[in-house]
Amino acid sequence: MLSRVVVVAVVAVVAVVAVALLATPLAAATVDVIPRPLSVVAGSGTGVRIDPTTAIVTPPGDAGAERAAARLTTLLEARRGKSATAGGHDSIVFARGDVSGGREAYRLTIANHHATITAATDAGLFYGAITLWQLATAADQPATGPVDLAPLTIADAPRFAWRGLLLDSARHYQSPAFIRRMIDWMALHKLNTLQWHLTDDQGWRLQIKHHPRLTAVGGYRVGRDGKHYGGFYTQAEVRAIVAYAAERNITIVPEIEMPGHALAAIRAYPKVGFAGVDAAAQGDWGVFPSIYRTDDATFAFLTTILGEVVDLFPSKVIAIGGDEAVKTQWHADPATQARMHALGLADETALQAWFVRRIGTYLNGRGRRLIGWDEILDGGGLPANDTVLSWHGADGALAAVQAGHDVVMATSPTLYFDNRQSTLPSHPIGRGTVVSLADVYAYDPGDPPLPKGATKVPLTDAERAHIIGLQANIWTEHMATEANVERMALPRAAAVAESGWTAAPLRDWANFESRLPAQFARYRALGLDADEGAVGVAIRGRRDGGNVLVRLSSQTGLGGIRYTTDGSEPTPSSRAFTGAAATAPIVVPLGTTVRAATYAGALRVSSVAERSFTAVALRYRVSQELRPCTDRVVLNLVSPGGPFLADIMDTCWLWPAADLDGVRAISAGVAVLPFNFQLGDELKTVTLRPPATPAGELVVRLDSCTGPVVATLPLAGVRAGGVTPLTAPLAASGTHNLCLAMTARTPDPLHVLGWVRLEAAK
Repeated sequence: MLSRVVVVAVVAVVAVVAVALLATPLAAATVDVIPRPLSVVAGSGTGVRIDPTTAIVTPPGDAGAERAAARLTTLLEARRGKSATAGGHDSIVFARGDVSGGREAYRLTIANHHATITAATDAGLFYGAITLWQLATAADQPATGPVDLAPLTIADAPRFAWRGLLLDSARHYQSPAFIRRMIDWMALHKLNTLQWHLTDDQGWRLQIKHHPRLTAVGGYRVGRDGKHYGGFYTQAEVRAIVAYAAERNITIVPEIEMPGHALAAIRAYPKVGFAGVDAAAQGDWGVFPSIYRTDDATFAFLTTILGEVVDLFPSKVIAIGGDEAVKTQWHADPATQARMHALGLADETALQAWFVRRIGTYLNGRGRRLIGWDEILDGGGLPANDTVLSWHGADGALAAVQAGHDVVMATSPTLYFDNRQSTLPSHPIGRGTVVSLADVYAYDPGDPPLPKGATKVPLTDAERAHIIGLQANIWTEHMATEANVERMALPRAAAVAESGWTAAPLRDWANFESRLPAQFARYRALGLDADEGAVGVAIRGRRDGGNVLVRLSSQTGLGGIRYTTDGSEPTPSSRAFTGAAATAPIVVPLGTTVRAATYAGALRVSSVAERSFTAVALRYRVSQELRPCTDRVVLNLVSPGGPFLADIMDTCWLWPAADLDGVRAISAGVAVLPFNFQLGDELKTVTLRPPATPAGELVVRLDSCTGPVVATLPLAGVRAGGVTPLTAPLAASGTHNLCLAMTARTPDPLHVLGWVRLEAAK
C-alpha cells in the first residue's frame, strides 16, 4: 500500500512530547520492535489507520525525509501490496526537530489520526520509519488490509555508536547486488557499519588503478582441486555501493590487510613481500606465512593503494587488519633484520608495531584514522587515536581502553558468524562450534566477559566510554554461496542489533524471544532466508521393541511445539509437546512419521520438520548427528556429497548408545578431500593413527577409542569427487558407544565420514 509519497508542506506544528530518556523503567506498554526502543509510553484517544488512503507528508525540499518516506512506502508495499490512491484523513508525517539522544535519535508519536516521526538528522528519520514499519507488521497485525495502530509515543536512541557486521568478500566473492541486499536488511535492524573485508591471502577484490595486477592476478586463484575462482569490484561499483549504503545510514569501512594476510598482493607484485607458499596453496584456509616487506618501496606501494582507498570510502576510519602476521620470514631475512636493528627495535613484534604506526601516520595525513584487530596493540606505542577491534576477548579490550583507545567488541567465538547456529542436521553450514541466537544475545559489549579465573576490575566511566560498540564477523572460508552468508547472519544480526542499540537495563532474553515470531514473518515477507536453528524442531527417537520413544525439542522456549504422527502437516490445534507432555517421550509404533513445527499462538514460526522412524532410519546417522572425538578444529567441510562434519586435527567420530542387537555389518559413506589448511607448526600435532594398509582404514571400536576392534573398512576404494560407500562385518550386540576413526600416515589426503548405517541381519 501507499504506492507513492505525497510531498507537501507541514502546516501544523507537531506537538513535542517530552519523554525522559531512560529516566524511569520502560512503561508497561511493550511494542513488537527489534531492537527494543528506549522508551514507550501508551497514549489515549485515537491512533492512526494505515490503508490505501493514508498520506505520507514530508517537508518540502527535504531529501533525507523523502528517502525515509520512500523506504517506508516500499516496505509497507512488500507486506501489503500497492495501492493507487492517497490523501485520506490519516497521515504519516516526517518532521525535523530536536530530540534527545544524539544524532541517531528519533521520536515517534501516534495520536489523533497521525503518526509523526521527528528527528534532527536523516538517520533519525530513517530509523523512525523502520520502527513504524515494524509496528505495522507486528504479530497482532493482519497480514493484509488496513492496519490500526494504537496511540503511543516512542522516544528512542542507540546505546552504542558502532553497530556493525563484517562481510568477508576476500575468501569468497559476493555480487554487488547481494551486497546491496545485505545493506538493505542491515538498515532494517538499525545497524550502521559494514566492515568490508576486501583483501586477504585468498583474493584481492578491490580495483586499484595504479596497480592493476592486484585484481588481474591477485583477484583469482586456482585451488588444489584445479578450479579457477575469483572476481573483484571496480571502483565504479564501489562508489555506487558506498552511496547506496549512505542513503541507508550505513558507513562502509574498507579493510585492506597488512602486514600479514598478503599472499594475493604478493603473487601480483612479488617484490613487495614474502609469499612463503606456492600459488597452488592460495585456495587453502588457515594462517599463511605471507607477509609484506618493510622497505620504503613497499610502503610506497601500500600508501598508493591506501590513497585510492581513501578516495573511494568516506569512512573516518580505515581498517588495516594487523592480525595473525606470521613473522618467521622477517626473522630469516637479512634485509629485514638490518632494517629492524637500524630502527633500534628489539624484535619482530616491535617491527610490526612500527609498521602499523607508519601506516597510521599516512592515514592521519589524509584526515583518517586507523582501525585494526587487537594484535595492533602488540609491541606497544600505538597512538591513542587508533581504534582496536577486539576479537581475542575482554582482556585485550580492557588493556586497550585503559590505554585510551576506542574499542569495538568483535569477540570470537560469540561474534564470529561462521560458527553454526545449531546442531540440526538440516542446518549444517559453518564451523563446528555452535553459537546460538541466545549466546549472541547474552553477550554484552559494555560488560564483556573475562577469561576464566581472571579478576574483574570495574572500568571507570572514562574507560567505559571508549567501548564504542560491537561487530559480528561473517568470515566466508566455509561459506561459498551468498545464500549461506545470509542464513548465517540471520537472525543473529537481530541480537547484535539489540545489543548495540538497546539500553542495558532493557535487554531481556524472554522479551526479545517474544518478538521473534514477528521478525521471522518479516524475513519471509521480504524474501530473506533466515536460519531456523533457534526455533526449528529437532526430532530424535530411540527404539523400544516394536515402538519408538520420540522426543521433540528446540533451542528456545518460544511458543510451543505442535506435532502429528499420521503424516499430516501440524497446525495450531495439533497435539502439543510442551509443559507436562514434554517430560515424557512420545511413544509411536515403529514405522511412524513424525512431523513437527514451532508455533506462537496461531502463527507458525518454523518450517515443518519431519522424521520417519523406520528400522533402517533408526540405524542411520549423518556426520552432523555423530560427535567428533575431539574439539580442536571442527569444521563442516563443503564438498560434493557433503557437507562433512569433522575435526581436521583428529578424524574420529563417536556414535553414543548405538543399538547393535540384530546388526550383522556396518556401512559408511567416506569422502576423500585435499588437506588444504595452512596450520604452520600445528600441522605436527595432527593425530595420525598407524594404518595397516597403504591407503588406510576406518576402524570401528566398541565402548571407547581404545576398546576392542569390531569392524575394519579399508579405504583403498575411496575416490575423490563424492561419497564412496564401504561395508564390513560387525560382530557385537547390545547397546554400546561406537568409536569410528580413520588411520593415515600423513594428513593429506583427508578422509571424512558422510554417513554411517548399521546393517540388520536378513
